[in-house]
Amino acid sequence: MNAPRQPDAKTRLFARVLGPYLVIATASALGRASQMKTLLRDFDSNSAWPWVTGAFVLLCGLVVVALHQNWRGAPAIIVTLLGWLTALKGLVLLALPEPYLGVGESAVDSNWWRVVMVITALAGVYLTYVGWAPARNAPTADAVKPSADLPRAA
Repeated sequence: MNAPRQPDAKTRLFARVLGPYLVIATASALGRASQMKTLLRDFDSNSAWPWVTGAFVLLCGLVVVALHQNWRGAPAIIVTLLGWLTALKGLVLLALPEPYLGVGESAVDSNWWRVVMVITALAGVYLTYVGWAPARNAPTADAVKPSADLPRAA
């Protein structure tokens, strides 16, 4: 039986950043659920906020898209998908902020928003584990010892 494939180093690095971010962001959004509608309205009240935020969100998404195009294994797929979704979110915030924020305001009133937040938090917990758990089957300094029948270098 084959062991599950270890995520590559790049996936683990992105998981180290994205995992805790998703957990913290979704937990704070759920913790402030009663204030989210007001936050969205205030965010929409000044047209500069969606534009500036969209520019930074787009940049973050494009960094992930440019540096991580890996669709093999669950952690890699999640990281790559998050990159594409983040880039799309930034683009929509730049180009179509009113419809995007309108959907956000109506979503906050529904239960499916909370379900999506919980699923996102669980993905964040998974990525945090993948990124920060010790690598499996990685040789350690103690495990790499010279063989008795090989000469040692000076």
